[in-house]
Amino acid sequence: MRSFEAVTRIEAGPDEVWRALVDVGRWRDWDSGVDRVEGTVALGERLTIYATMIRSRPFSVTVTEIRPREAMRWRGGLPFGAAVIERTYHLDAQDDGGTVLTVREDHSGPLAGLLDRSTPDLNPSFRQFCAGLKQVTERRAPTSAG
Repeated sequence: MRSFEAVTRIEAGPDEVWRALVDVGRWRDWDSGVDRVEGTVALGERLTIYATMIRSRPFSVTVTEIRPREAMRWRGGLPFGAAVIERTYHLDAQDDGGTVLTVREDHSGPLAGLLDRSTPDLNPSFRQFCAGLKQVTERRAPTSAG
């Protein structure tokens, strides 16, 4: 199994981070690694992601878990579970009002090795995603001085 992961602390609450995370149509505004995302974040819905890293090959995923302000999970890959891609976005609320965001993707299944050969290292892209989400949500977050 191959995995990729990035973690960042965001100085904004889980509500604000969640709003930006599930607004996939606006990801391109703050993540230069995404050309566009088609679809709506809802349990069982399909999303198609057009990444700048692999422009010639958009990929489709199905939303398999939604826990508002906590987690979102997608699943894609090859038919019949031959190769499975599972991506999780996890929000961990902090006592001081911040949020720790973890983005993780795991590749598994009998043919995952084939998938791995055509998949570049996603860690830099995930770090870029986290940095973009951090920037956009911290800019929007209400200040405690208010």
